[in-house]
Parts: sequence; C-alpha cells; structure tokens
Amino acid sequence: MSTAHTPRPVDALDMLEADHRAIEQLFDAFERADAADHERRNTLVQRACELLTIHTIVEEELLYPAAQTALAAHDRIDVDEAYVEHFLVKTLIDRFATLKAGEDGFDATFKVLRENTAHHIEEEETTLFPAVRKTQIDLVTLSAKMAARKKTLQERIAETAAAH
Repeated sequence: MSTAHTPRPVDALDMLEADHRAIEQLFDAFERADAADHERRNTLVQRACELLTIHTIVEEELLYPAAQTALAAHDRIDVDEAYVEHFLVKTLIDRFATLKAGEDGFDATFKVLRENTAHHIEEEETTLFPAVRKTQIDLVTLSAKMAARKKTLQERIAETAAAH
C-alpha cells in the first residue's frame, strides 16, 4: 500500500515567504545594477517599496491580529516586535517619495531598508512563523483572504500609477 505524500495546500505563511523571496530578489538586483543607471535603480526601489508596502499591510491587517489572538503571551512579543519593525520599514519607504537615485542619501537609505527588511524576514521565518504554524489558525483560509487583499492593493497601486 502506497503512502504517497500529498502536498499540503499553499497557506498564508507560504505566501508571505514567497513575498520575502521576491523582495530579496529586488534587493539583489539593486546591488547588481550599475550605480550610474539611475532609471533602473529608481525602478527597482519603487518596485521593492510597492511589494513591501503591500506585504506589510497584509501582515498587519490579517496575520498579526490572528497571531496575537492565537499565540501564548510570551510569543506575542514577536508580533509586537514585527509591528515595530514594520514602522521602521514604512518610515524608510516614505523617504523615497522625494529621494531619487543619484541624490545624497538614496543608496544609504536603501541599504538601511534592506538591512532592516532582512532582519525582519529572518525573525519572522525563524521565530514567528514556526510559532504560528503550531496554532489553530486556518492558514489556508487566511491565505485566500490575503490573496484577495493583495489583489485589491495591487489594483490600487496600478490605478494610482496610471493617474500620474
């Protein structure tokens, strides 16, 4: 009798980890981009900021509240820390509203954004996500809610870009 392993459906944490990989790829592409290619560097930063913004909204609206409810008190500190890390990332993203490639502070701001994001990803994937996996949160249902919210946010970004 075969005991073939049926793969589990993609869940909310899988979706968030895929976001992490996409964001890391943009950071890597920025590092490889020619410093004199301001258009490419601006585009990479803009795309990274868009992905990070959508990602943080989805986590803050859907994952973190569910995690705070489901986790034991000592594990909720990880969620509180994640909110603070998001605040720092959003503050850095805001700087790019007026900062362009080639200007003083552009590369430094992106470097700090990358470092903070890398730390946040590591914390989530090694501490928070494993703790959440041990809870009774329906991560497949949460994934569907996240996908719908991400779609709405992506459409809003596309509408805003088309209007400018």
